[in-house]
Amino acid sequence: MKRRAGEREKELKKKKLLEELGGNRLPYMTPADADFHQLWKTKYSKLIFRKSDTIPEELHQMVQEGFLTLRKHDCFFQDLVRIKGKDFVTPVSRILIGNPGCTYKYLNTRLFTVPWPTEGYDIKYCSPQVHDACKALIRLNDYLHIEAVKALQGQNLFETKEIKDSTVIDREQNFATSFMDKGSVSKDQSSCVSEDDYISLKNRTSYNLTLLNYMDPLQMLYLKQEPYFGMGNMAVSWHHDENLVERSTVAVYSYSCEGSAVEESNEQKLKGRDPAVWHVGLKVAWDIETPGLAIPLHQGDFYLMLDDLNMTHQHCVLAGFSPRFSSTHRVADCSRGTLEYIFGQCELALQNLQTDSESMASSLKSLETAVVKQVEEIHNETSLVLSEVGKQEQIEEQRNETLSCFLMVLTERQKLRQEWIARVTFNSSNKIWVLFRALNLASGNLSRCLSGPPGVCQRVGKLLHRCQSEAAESLPEDQKPECHPFWTDDDCNMPLPYDLEEVIANLQNLVQSVE
Repeated sequence: MKRRAGEREKELKKKKLLEELGGNRLPYMTPADADFHQLWKTKYSKLIFRKSDTIPEELHQMVQEGFLTLRKHDCFFQDLVRIKGKDFVTPVSRILIGNPGCTYKYLNTRLFTVPWPTEGYDIKYCSPQVHDACKALIRLNDYLHIEAVKALQGQNLFETKEIKDSTVIDREQNFATSFMDKGSVSKDQSSCVSEDDYISLKNRTSYNLTLLNYMDPLQMLYLKQEPYFGMGNMAVSWHHDENLVERSTVAVYSYSCEGSAVEESNEQKLKGRDPAVWHVGLKVAWDIETPGLAIPLHQGDFYLMLDDLNMTHQHCVLAGFSPRFSSTHRVADCSRGTLEYIFGQCELALQNLQTDSESMASSLKSLETAVVKQVEEIHNETSLVLSEVGKQEQIEEQRNETLSCFLMVLTERQKLRQEWIARVTFNSSNKIWVLFRALNLASGNLSRCLSGPPGVCQRVGKLLHRCQSEAAESLPEDQKPECHPFWTDDDCNMPLPYDLEEVIANLQNLVQSVE
Protein backbone atom coordinates (compact mmCIF):
# COMPACT_ATOMS: atom_id res chain seq x y z
CA MET A 1 0.00 0.00 0.00
CA LYS A 2 2.80 2.41 0.90
CA ARG A 3 4.54 1.60 -2.40
CA ARG A 4 1.43 2.43 -4.44
CA ALA A 5 0.94 5.69 -2.53
CA GLY A 6 4.57 6.60 -3.17
CA GLU A 7 4.20 5.97 -6.89
CA ARG A 8 1.07 8.13 -7.06
CA GLU A 9 2.80 10.95 -5.18
CA LYS A 10 5.80 10.79 -7.51
CA GLU A 11 3.58 10.87 -10.59
CA LEU A 12 1.66 13.89 -9.28
CA LYS A 13 4.92 15.75 -8.61
CA LYS A 14 6.19 14.97 -12.10
CA LYS A 15 2.92 16.10 -13.68
CA LYS A 16 2.96 19.35 -11.69
CA LEU A 17 6.59 20.03 -12.65
CA LEU A 18 5.94 19.51 -16.36
CA GLU A 19 2.85 21.74 -16.16
CA GLU A 20 4.90 24.52 -14.58
CA LEU A 21 7.51 24.19 -17.32
CA GLY A 22 5.01 24.26 -20.15
CA GLY A 23 7.06 23.83 -23.31
CA ASN A 24 10.22 25.29 -21.79
CA ARG A 25 13.43 23.55 -20.74
CA LEU A 26 15.26 23.98 -17.47
CA PRO A 27 18.88 25.18 -17.64
CA TYR A 28 21.75 22.83 -16.88
CA MET A 29 25.52 23.13 -16.77
CA THR A 30 28.52 21.04 -17.82
CA PRO A 31 32.22 21.56 -16.94
CA ALA A 32 32.46 23.83 -19.98
CA ASP A 33 30.25 26.43 -18.27
CA ALA A 34 31.92 29.19 -16.24
CA ASP A 35 29.61 28.80 -13.23
CA PHE A 36 29.66 24.99 -13.22
CA HIS A 37 31.95 24.52 -10.23
CA GLN A 38 30.26 27.23 -8.18
CA LEU A 39 26.88 25.59 -8.78
CA TRP A 40 28.35 22.22 -7.80
CA LYS A 41 29.84 23.66 -4.61
CA THR A 42 26.64 25.38 -3.48
CA LYS A 43 23.88 22.99 -4.59
CA TYR A 44 25.56 19.61 -5.17
CA SER A 45 28.35 19.57 -2.60
CA LYS A 46 27.58 16.03 -1.43
CA LEU A 47 28.44 14.65 -4.84
CA ILE A 48 32.14 13.68 -4.88
CA PHE A 49 33.83 12.99 -8.23
CA ARG A 50 37.20 11.32 -8.75
CA LYS A 51 39.02 10.88 -12.05
CA SER A 52 40.50 7.57 -13.04
CA ASP A 53 44.10 8.53 -12.27
CA THR A 54 43.31 8.58 -8.53
CA ILE A 55 42.74 4.79 -8.52
CA PRO A 56 45.62 2.27 -8.57
CA GLU A 57 46.20 1.02 -12.12
CA GLU A 58 46.25 -2.60 -10.94
CA LEU A 59 42.74 -2.22 -9.56
CA HIS A 60 41.52 -0.67 -12.82
CA GLN A 61 42.89 -3.62 -14.77
CA MET A 62 41.33 -6.24 -12.49
CA VAL A 63 37.90 -4.64 -12.49
CA GLN A 64 37.73 -3.89 -16.20
CA GLU A 65 38.84 -7.42 -17.07
CA GLY A 66 36.15 -8.64 -14.68
CA PHE A 67 33.46 -6.67 -16.52
CA LEU A 68 34.49 -8.19 -19.84
CA THR A 69 34.63 -11.69 -18.35
CA LEU A 70 31.09 -11.47 -16.98
CA ARG A 71 29.91 -10.14 -20.33
CA LYS A 72 31.67 -13.01 -22.13
CA HIS A 73 29.95 -15.56 -19.87
CA ASP A 74 26.49 -14.07 -20.59
CA CYS A 75 25.91 -12.98 -17.00
CA PHE A 76 24.16 -9.69 -17.84
CA PHE A 77 20.39 -9.79 -18.38
CA GLN A 78 17.74 -7.16 -18.98
CA ASP A 79 15.15 -6.95 -16.20
CA LEU A 80 11.43 -7.13 -16.70
CA VAL A 81 10.18 -4.46 -14.27
CA ARG A 82 6.90 -2.78 -13.42
CA ILE A 83 6.48 0.99 -13.46
CA LYS A 84 3.10 2.60 -12.74
CA GLY A 85 1.36 -0.73 -13.29
CA LYS A 86 2.98 -1.36 -16.68
CA ASP A 87 5.69 -3.84 -17.61
CA PHE A 88 8.96 -2.79 -19.24
CA VAL A 89 12.17 -4.48 -20.29
CA THR A 90 15.05 -2.34 -19.04
CA PRO A 91 17.43 -0.97 -21.71
CA VAL A 92 20.30 -1.72 -19.31
CA SER A 93 21.41 -5.31 -18.61
CA ARG A 94 22.35 -6.13 -15.02
CA ILE A 95 23.82 -8.60 -12.55
CA LEU A 96 23.84 -8.31 -8.74
CA ILE A 97 27.02 -9.41 -6.93
CA GLY A 98 27.65 -9.15 -3.20
CA ASN A 99 27.44 -10.75 0.22
CA PRO A 100 25.88 -14.24 0.16
CA GLY A 101 22.15 -14.18 0.78
CA CYS A 102 21.68 -10.43 0.32
CA THR A 103 18.99 -9.07 -1.96
CA TYR A 104 18.25 -5.77 -3.66
CA LYS A 105 14.84 -4.55 -4.77
CA TYR A 106 14.11 -1.90 -7.40
CA LEU A 107 11.04 -1.13 -9.50
CA ASN A 108 9.10 -3.94 -7.80
CA THR A 109 11.71 -6.54 -8.77
CA ARG A 110 13.87 -8.32 -6.18
CA LEU A 111 17.30 -9.64 -7.15
CA PHE A 112 19.44 -12.09 -5.18
CA THR A 113 23.19 -11.67 -5.14
CA VAL A 114 25.64 -13.84 -6.97
CA PRO A 115 28.11 -14.15 -4.05
CA TRP A 116 31.56 -12.72 -4.24
CA PRO A 117 34.36 -14.68 -2.49
CA THR A 118 33.50 -14.60 1.20
CA GLU A 119 35.31 -16.14 4.15
CA GLY A 120 33.35 -18.99 5.69
CA TYR A 121 31.50 -19.91 2.50
CA ASP A 122 32.45 -22.69 0.10
CA ILE A 123 31.64 -20.93 -3.18
CA LYS A 124 32.41 -22.67 -6.46
CA TYR A 125 31.98 -20.79 -9.72
CA CYS A 126 31.22 -22.00 -13.22
CA SER A 127 34.73 -20.96 -14.27
CA PRO A 128 37.93 -19.60 -12.65
CA GLN A 129 37.49 -16.43 -14.69
CA VAL A 130 34.11 -15.71 -13.08
CA HIS A 131 35.71 -16.26 -9.67
CA ASP A 132 38.42 -13.72 -10.53
CA ALA A 133 35.80 -11.24 -11.73
CA CYS A 134 33.86 -11.47 -8.46
CA LYS A 135 37.12 -11.19 -6.51
CA ALA A 136 38.02 -8.01 -8.41
CA LEU A 137 34.67 -6.49 -7.50
CA ILE A 138 35.08 -7.11 -3.79
CA ARG A 139 38.50 -5.43 -4.03
CA LEU A 140 36.87 -2.44 -5.70
CA ASN A 141 34.20 -2.53 -3.00
CA ASP A 142 36.84 -2.30 -0.27
CA TYR A 143 38.56 0.60 -2.02
CA LEU A 144 35.34 2.56 -2.47
CA HIS A 145 34.38 1.91 1.15
CA ILE A 146 37.50 3.68 2.40
CA GLU A 147 37.10 6.49 -0.14
CA ALA A 148 33.55 7.02 1.13
CA VAL A 149 34.77 7.23 4.73
CA LYS A 150 37.40 9.83 3.78
CA ALA A 151 34.85 11.85 1.82
CA LEU A 152 32.38 11.93 4.73
CA GLN A 153 35.15 13.00 7.08
CA GLY A 154 36.34 15.63 4.62
CA GLN A 155 32.94 17.30 4.67
CA ASN A 156 32.73 17.14 8.48
CA LEU A 157 29.65 14.95 8.28
CA PHE A 158 31.15 13.01 11.19
CA GLU A 159 33.10 14.21 14.22
CA THR A 160 35.47 11.26 14.00
CA LYS A 161 38.77 11.74 12.21
CA GLU A 162 39.74 8.16 11.48
CA ILE A 163 38.22 4.70 11.29
CA LYS A 164 39.54 1.24 11.78
CA ASP A 165 38.41 -1.67 9.60
CA SER A 166 40.92 -4.45 10.10
CA THR A 167 39.18 -6.83 7.68
CA VAL A 168 39.58 -4.39 4.81
CA ILE A 169 43.12 -3.48 5.85
CA ASP A 170 44.32 -7.07 6.03
CA ARG A 171 42.84 -7.85 2.63
CA GLU A 172 44.21 -4.75 0.95
CA GLN A 173 47.72 -5.03 2.39
CA ASN A 174 48.05 -8.20 0.36
CA PHE A 175 46.63 -6.48 -2.71
CA ALA A 176 48.68 -3.36 -3.42
CA THR A 177 51.01 -1.19 -1.33
CA SER A 178 49.96 1.84 -3.32
CA PHE A 179 46.41 1.40 -2.11
CA MET A 180 47.39 1.70 1.53
CA ASP A 181 49.50 4.75 0.71
CA LYS A 182 46.27 6.47 -0.30
CA GLY A 183 44.26 5.15 2.65
CA SER A 184 43.32 7.00 5.80
CA VAL A 185 43.04 4.10 8.19
CA SER A 186 45.37 2.20 10.45
CA LYS A 187 45.15 -0.07 13.47
CA ASP A 188 46.92 2.52 15.63
CA GLN A 189 44.38 5.28 14.94
CA SER A 190 41.28 3.58 16.31
CA SER A 191 41.52 5.46 19.63
CA CYS A 192 40.19 8.61 17.88
CA VAL A 193 36.89 6.91 17.08
CA SER A 194 33.91 6.86 19.41
CA GLU A 195 31.85 3.68 19.29
CA ASP A 196 28.76 5.50 17.98
CA ASP A 197 30.75 7.20 15.22
CA TYR A 198 32.35 3.93 14.22
CA ILE A 199 28.98 2.15 13.99
CA SER A 200 27.47 5.03 12.03
CA LEU A 201 30.36 5.14 9.56
CA LYS A 202 30.27 1.39 9.11
CA ASN A 203 26.51 1.25 8.56
CA ARG A 204 26.60 4.02 5.97
CA THR A 205 29.69 3.02 3.99
CA SER A 206 30.11 -0.77 4.25
CA TYR A 207 28.71 -1.76 0.87
CA ASN A 208 27.17 -5.22 0.92
CA LEU A 209 26.58 -5.54 -2.81
CA THR A 210 27.08 -3.97 -6.21
CA LEU A 211 24.57 -3.75 -9.02
CA LEU A 212 26.54 -4.05 -12.27
CA ASN A 213 25.15 -2.45 -15.42
CA TYR A 214 25.97 -2.85 -19.10
CA MET A 215 24.55 -1.20 -22.21
CA ASP A 216 25.58 -0.69 -25.81
CA PRO A 217 23.56 2.35 -26.95
CA LEU A 218 24.08 1.61 -30.64
CA GLN A 219 22.24 -1.69 -30.17
CA MET A 220 19.17 0.03 -28.74
CA LEU A 221 16.33 0.84 -31.11
CA TYR A 222 14.94 3.53 -28.82
CA LEU A 223 16.03 5.46 -25.75
CA LYS A 224 13.88 7.92 -23.81
CA GLN A 225 14.72 11.60 -24.11
CA GLU A 226 15.51 13.51 -20.94
CA PRO A 227 12.27 15.49 -20.36
CA TYR A 228 13.21 18.50 -18.20
CA PHE A 229 16.54 19.88 -19.45
CA GLY A 230 16.85 18.50 -22.98
CA MET A 231 20.00 16.55 -22.07
CA GLY A 232 19.45 13.91 -24.76
CA ASN A 233 19.24 10.10 -24.63
CA MET A 234 18.81 8.50 -21.21
CA ALA A 235 20.04 5.00 -20.35
CA VAL A 236 18.43 5.33 -16.89
CA SER A 237 15.65 7.83 -16.13
CA TRP A 238 15.56 10.27 -13.21
CA HIS A 239 15.27 8.43 -9.91
CA HIS A 240 16.28 8.03 -6.28
CA ASP A 241 18.07 4.74 -5.56
CA GLU A 242 15.78 2.41 -3.63
CA ASN A 243 16.11 -0.15 -0.83
CA LEU A 244 19.10 1.52 0.88
CA VAL A 245 20.09 2.03 4.50
CA GLU A 246 19.07 5.60 5.35
CA ARG A 247 21.68 8.25 4.50
CA SER A 248 24.10 5.63 3.24
CA THR A 249 26.65 6.47 0.55
CA VAL A 250 26.34 5.17 -3.01
CA ALA A 251 29.56 4.70 -5.00
CA VAL A 252 29.61 4.31 -8.80
CA TYR A 253 32.62 3.18 -10.86
CA SER A 254 32.28 3.81 -14.60
CA TYR A 255 33.99 2.05 -17.52
CA SER A 256 32.98 3.29 -20.96
CA CYS A 257 34.66 1.52 -23.87
CA GLU A 258 35.65 4.75 -25.57
CA GLY A 259 36.91 4.91 -29.14
CA SER A 260 37.43 7.18 -32.11
CA ALA A 261 33.79 8.28 -32.27
CA VAL A 262 34.08 9.91 -28.84
CA GLU A 263 37.36 11.62 -29.63
CA GLU A 264 36.02 13.08 -32.89
CA SER A 265 32.87 14.35 -31.19
CA ASN A 266 34.88 16.06 -28.44
CA GLU A 267 36.68 18.11 -31.07
CA GLN A 268 33.42 19.64 -32.27
CA LYS A 269 33.06 21.84 -29.15
CA LEU A 270 29.34 21.23 -28.94
CA LYS A 271 27.18 23.50 -26.81
CA GLY A 272 25.80 21.64 -23.81
CA ARG A 273 26.34 17.94 -23.27
CA ASP A 274 28.48 16.04 -25.78
CA PRO A 275 26.08 13.27 -26.93
CA ALA A 276 28.96 10.87 -27.64
CA VAL A 277 30.13 10.87 -24.01
CA TRP A 278 28.34 9.17 -21.13
CA HIS A 279 27.23 11.54 -18.36
CA VAL A 280 25.59 11.38 -14.98
CA GLY A 281 22.84 13.97 -14.65
CA LEU A 282 21.77 15.48 -11.31
CA LYS A 283 18.98 17.76 -10.23
CA VAL A 284 17.40 18.93 -7.01
CA ALA A 285 14.26 16.82 -6.64
CA TRP A 286 11.12 18.54 -8.00
CA ASP A 287 12.85 21.94 -8.21
CA ILE A 288 12.56 24.24 -11.24
CA GLU A 289 14.77 27.00 -9.83
CA THR A 290 18.15 25.25 -9.52
CA PRO A 291 20.01 24.38 -12.76
CA GLY A 292 20.91 20.74 -13.25
CA LEU A 293 24.35 19.21 -13.74
CA ALA A 294 25.62 16.92 -16.48
CA ILE A 295 29.03 15.44 -15.59
CA PRO A 296 31.02 13.45 -18.19
CA LEU A 297 32.08 9.91 -17.27
CA HIS A 298 35.24 8.41 -18.78
CA GLN A 299 37.09 5.15 -18.32
CA GLY A 300 37.75 4.47 -14.65
CA ASP A 301 36.09 7.59 -13.20
CA PHE A 302 34.01 7.16 -10.06
CA TYR A 303 31.69 9.28 -7.99
CA LEU A 304 30.12 9.15 -4.52
CA MET A 305 26.67 10.31 -3.44
CA LEU A 306 27.12 11.15 0.24
CA ASP A 307 24.75 11.35 3.18
CA ASP A 308 21.21 12.42 2.16
CA LEU A 309 22.04 13.42 -1.45
CA ASN A 310 20.12 10.41 -2.79
CA MET A 311 17.01 11.59 -0.94
CA THR A 312 17.17 15.34 -1.68
CA HIS A 313 18.34 15.01 -5.29
CA GLN A 314 17.59 12.78 -8.25
CA HIS A 315 20.03 11.44 -10.80
CA CYS A 316 19.90 9.88 -14.25
CA VAL A 317 22.40 8.28 -16.63
CA LEU A 318 22.80 9.88 -20.05
CA ALA A 319 23.91 7.52 -22.80
CA GLY A 320 26.96 8.11 -24.97
CA PHE A 321 27.84 6.30 -28.20
CA SER A 322 30.13 3.57 -26.86
CA PRO A 323 29.28 0.51 -24.71
CA ARG A 324 29.57 1.13 -20.97
CA PHE A 325 29.85 -0.88 -17.77
CA SER A 326 29.28 0.47 -14.29
CA SER A 327 29.57 -0.98 -10.81
CA THR A 328 27.17 0.70 -8.38
CA HIS A 329 28.04 -0.12 -4.78
CA ARG A 330 25.29 0.18 -2.19
CA VAL A 331 24.46 -0.45 1.45
CA ALA A 332 21.25 -2.32 0.68
CA ASP A 333 18.67 -2.67 3.44
CA CYS A 334 18.58 -6.45 3.78
CA SER A 335 16.79 -6.53 7.13
CA ARG A 336 13.82 -8.28 5.50
CA GLY A 337 15.37 -9.49 2.29
CA THR A 338 17.51 -12.54 3.02
CA LEU A 339 16.71 -16.23 3.05
CA GLU A 340 17.85 -16.41 6.67
CA TYR A 341 15.26 -13.75 7.57
CA ILE A 342 12.52 -15.67 5.74
CA PHE A 343 13.41 -18.90 7.56
CA GLY A 344 13.42 -17.02 10.85
CA GLN A 345 9.96 -15.61 10.21
CA CYS A 346 8.62 -19.05 9.32
CA GLU A 347 10.01 -20.46 12.56
CA LEU A 348 8.45 -17.58 14.48
CA ALA A 349 5.04 -18.21 12.92
CA LEU A 350 5.21 -21.94 13.62
CA GLN A 351 5.71 -21.23 17.32
CA ASN A 352 1.96 -20.61 17.51
CA LEU A 353 1.22 -24.09 16.18
CA GLN A 354 0.82 -27.15 18.39
CA THR A 355 0.10 -30.80 17.53
CA ASP A 356 -1.72 -33.28 19.76
CA SER A 357 0.61 -36.20 20.52
CA GLU A 358 -2.18 -38.78 20.22
CA SER A 359 -4.53 -37.56 17.49
CA MET A 360 -1.82 -35.56 15.66
CA ALA A 361 -4.45 -32.84 15.15
CA SER A 362 -3.09 -29.33 14.78
CA SER A 363 -4.34 -26.34 16.71
CA LEU A 364 -3.25 -22.82 17.63
CA LYS A 365 -1.75 -21.87 20.98
CA SER A 366 -3.13 -18.33 20.89
CA LEU A 367 -5.80 -16.31 19.11
CA GLU A 368 -4.72 -12.97 20.52
CA THR A 369 -4.99 -10.25 17.90
CA ALA A 370 -1.28 -9.43 17.97
CA VAL A 371 -0.34 -13.08 17.48
CA VAL A 372 -2.81 -13.62 14.63
CA LYS A 373 -1.67 -10.45 12.90
CA GLN A 374 1.99 -11.42 13.24
CA VAL A 375 1.42 -14.92 11.89
CA GLU A 376 -0.66 -13.79 8.95
CA GLU A 377 1.77 -11.04 8.04
CA ILE A 378 4.49 -13.64 7.94
CA HIS A 379 2.22 -15.45 5.49
CA ASN A 380 2.13 -18.76 7.28
CA GLU A 381 -1.07 -19.83 5.51
CA THR A 382 -3.41 -21.99 7.59
CA SER A 383 -7.10 -22.75 7.85
CA LEU A 384 -6.83 -23.17 11.63
CA VAL A 385 -7.73 -19.54 12.33
CA LEU A 386 -10.92 -19.89 10.31
CA SER A 387 -11.81 -23.00 12.24
CA GLU A 388 -11.18 -21.40 15.62
CA VAL A 389 -13.07 -18.15 15.01
CA GLY A 390 -16.07 -20.13 13.82
CA LYS A 391 -16.49 -21.74 17.23
CA GLN A 392 -19.24 -20.17 19.31
CA GLU A 393 -17.52 -20.92 22.64
CA GLN A 394 -14.90 -18.24 21.99
CA ILE A 395 -15.14 -15.19 24.24
CA GLU A 396 -17.23 -12.71 22.24
CA GLU A 397 -14.93 -9.69 22.59
CA GLN A 398 -11.85 -11.69 21.66
CA ARG A 399 -13.73 -13.35 18.80
CA ASN A 400 -14.77 -10.00 17.35
CA GLU A 401 -11.22 -8.63 17.51
CA THR A 402 -9.81 -11.75 15.88
CA LEU A 403 -12.43 -11.73 13.13
CA SER A 404 -11.76 -8.08 12.27
CA CYS A 405 -7.99 -8.60 12.31
CA PHE A 406 -8.13 -11.74 10.19
CA LEU A 407 -10.54 -10.20 7.70
CA MET A 408 -8.22 -7.22 7.22
CA VAL A 409 -5.09 -9.26 6.57
CA LEU A 410 -6.92 -11.78 4.38
CA THR A 411 -8.36 -8.98 2.22
CA GLU A 412 -4.87 -7.53 1.79
CA ARG A 413 -3.58 -10.99 0.87
CA GLN A 414 -6.26 -11.37 -1.81
CA LYS A 415 -5.13 -8.07 -3.36
CA LEU A 416 -1.52 -9.24 -3.32
CA ARG A 417 -2.47 -12.55 -4.91
CA GLN A 418 -4.29 -10.81 -7.72
CA GLU A 419 -1.15 -8.79 -8.32
CA TRP A 420 0.99 -11.91 -8.04
CA ILE A 421 -0.92 -13.52 -10.91
CA ALA A 422 1.03 -11.12 -13.12
CA ARG A 423 4.35 -12.11 -11.56
CA VAL A 424 6.75 -15.01 -11.83
CA THR A 425 9.77 -16.68 -10.30
CA PHE A 426 11.82 -18.49 -12.94
CA ASN A 427 11.24 -20.45 -16.12
CA SER A 428 11.07 -24.23 -15.81
CA SER A 429 14.55 -24.96 -17.15
CA ASN A 430 16.08 -23.13 -14.21
CA LYS A 431 13.82 -24.18 -11.32
CA ILE A 432 16.31 -26.75 -10.10
CA TRP A 433 18.89 -23.97 -9.64
CA VAL A 434 16.44 -22.02 -7.52
CA LEU A 435 16.12 -25.03 -5.22
CA PHE A 436 19.88 -25.53 -5.08
CA ARG A 437 20.41 -21.88 -4.22
CA ALA A 438 17.84 -21.92 -1.44
CA LEU A 439 19.23 -25.10 0.10
CA ASN A 440 22.80 -23.94 -0.18
CA LEU A 441 22.09 -20.55 1.36
CA ALA A 442 20.27 -22.23 4.22
CA SER A 443 23.15 -24.55 4.97
CA GLY A 444 25.87 -21.98 4.47
CA ASN A 445 27.23 -23.92 1.48
CA LEU A 446 27.02 -22.14 -1.86
CA SER A 447 29.00 -24.71 -3.82
CA ARG A 448 26.28 -25.37 -6.38
CA CYS A 449 25.11 -21.81 -6.80
CA LEU A 450 27.32 -20.95 -9.73
CA SER A 451 28.28 -24.37 -11.06
CA GLY A 452 25.57 -24.48 -13.70
CA PRO A 453 25.69 -23.61 -17.39
CA PRO A 454 26.88 -20.16 -18.55
CA GLY A 455 24.39 -17.44 -17.76
CA VAL A 456 22.47 -19.34 -15.11
CA CYS A 457 24.06 -17.28 -12.32
CA GLN A 458 22.09 -14.19 -13.28
CA ARG A 459 18.84 -16.03 -13.91
CA VAL A 460 19.14 -17.47 -10.40
CA GLY A 461 19.38 -13.91 -9.18
CA LYS A 462 15.99 -12.79 -10.47
CA LEU A 463 12.84 -13.36 -8.41
CA LEU A 464 9.87 -11.24 -9.36
CA HIS A 465 9.39 -10.91 -13.09
CA ARG A 466 6.00 -10.61 -14.75
CA CYS A 467 4.62 -13.36 -16.93
CA GLN A 468 1.37 -12.01 -18.33
CA SER A 469 2.53 -9.02 -20.32
CA GLU A 470 3.56 -8.07 -23.83
CA ALA A 471 7.04 -7.32 -22.52
CA ALA A 472 7.35 -10.88 -21.21
CA GLU A 473 6.24 -12.29 -24.54
CA SER A 474 9.07 -10.43 -26.26
CA LEU A 475 11.71 -12.35 -24.29
CA PRO A 476 13.55 -15.38 -25.75
CA GLU A 477 11.88 -18.73 -25.04
CA ASP A 478 14.49 -19.81 -22.49
CA GLN A 479 13.94 -16.60 -20.50
CA LYS A 480 10.13 -16.38 -20.54
CA PRO A 481 8.68 -16.53 -17.02
CA GLU A 482 6.06 -18.80 -15.48
CA CYS A 483 3.60 -17.80 -12.76
CA HIS A 484 4.36 -19.28 -9.32
CA PRO A 485 3.15 -19.82 -6.68
CA PHE A 486 -0.30 -20.73 -7.97
CA TRP A 487 -2.72 -23.57 -7.27
CA THR A 488 -6.28 -24.41 -8.22
CA ASP A 489 -9.09 -23.97 -5.74
CA ASP A 490 -9.74 -27.72 -5.60
CA ASP A 491 -6.17 -28.58 -4.56
CA CYS A 492 -6.76 -30.61 -1.38
CA ASN A 493 -3.10 -30.25 -0.34
CA MET A 494 -3.59 -26.55 0.35
CA PRO A 495 -5.41 -25.36 3.50
CA LEU A 496 -7.05 -22.44 1.69
CA PRO A 497 -8.04 -21.83 -1.94
CA TYR A 498 -5.90 -19.52 -4.05
CA ASP A 499 -8.86 -17.22 -4.71
CA LEU A 500 -9.94 -15.99 -1.28
CA GLU A 501 -13.11 -14.15 -2.33
CA GLU A 502 -15.45 -16.81 -0.91
CA VAL A 503 -13.45 -17.07 2.32
CA ILE A 504 -13.57 -13.28 2.73
CA ALA A 505 -17.33 -13.25 2.09
CA ASN A 506 -17.87 -15.88 4.80
CA LEU A 507 -15.78 -13.89 7.25
CA GLN A 508 -17.78 -10.74 6.48
CA ASN A 509 -20.98 -12.68 7.23
CA LEU A 510 -19.50 -13.83 10.53
CA VAL A 511 -18.61 -10.24 11.44
CA GLN A 512 -22.15 -9.08 10.64
CA SER A 513 -23.69 -11.92 12.68
CA VAL A 514 -21.89 -10.88 15.85
CA GLU A 515 -22.56 -7.16 15.55
